[in-house]
Amino acid sequence: MSVARSQLTDFTYFLAVARHRNFRLAGLEMGVSPSAISHALKGLEAKLGVRLVNRTNRNVTLTAAGEEFRDSIEVPLKDIDQAVERLNKHRDSPQGRIRINAQVDAAHTILPPVLTLYAERYPEIKIEIEATDRLVDITHEGFDAGIRVSGTVPEDMVAQRISGDLRWIVAGAPAYFERFGIPQTPSDLKNHHCINGRLGSGLIL
Repeated sequence: MSVARSQLTDFTYFLAVARHRNFRLAGLEMGVSPSAISHALKGLEAKLGVRLVNRTNRNVTLTAAGEEFRDSIEVPLKDIDQAVERLNKHRDSPQGRIRINAQVDAAHTILPPVLTLYAERYPEIKIEIEATDRLVDITHEGFDAGIRVSGTVPEDMVAQRISGDLRWIVAGAPAYFERFGIPQTPSDLKNHHCINGRLGSGLIL
């Protein structure tokens, strides 16, 4: 028999009854009326096809099946509560690990100014940076974020600009420019002796 999500609430109501042996006290603990507790418990018994509680005007006791059921679900539900509580720590103070894939230039120019401030603000977060010009599938390789040059972000990814425009310059020895001339446009570089770099796509520029 599969368990519906709504039954988890019924389970917690049942455990409250098992602790207090009283519908009123169980209702106070759960923040609902005694009749709501009773109705939920009857519905749970109907779904399970087993009587869990014996009710009289004076007493509420567990049946043998009820005691066995209590012992079976008490620890797992407590584990769930503790897991949720651990998640609350992340809301109060972010924790964990962030993996960032960045192109080499970005790792050297964009990240350093912000990493120190980020580490001071979120000391419980560990940052892992992989600097490479190889274009990787961020999601497939387990990264949380990537830093790319404009135009290289896949269309199905959410992009957020994190820097201003970058200005590129041409640098060379005065003697070289005297001999070969000064390039006036980027396309002029095709006719010059340049130190080329290989992009992540394999293209050499």
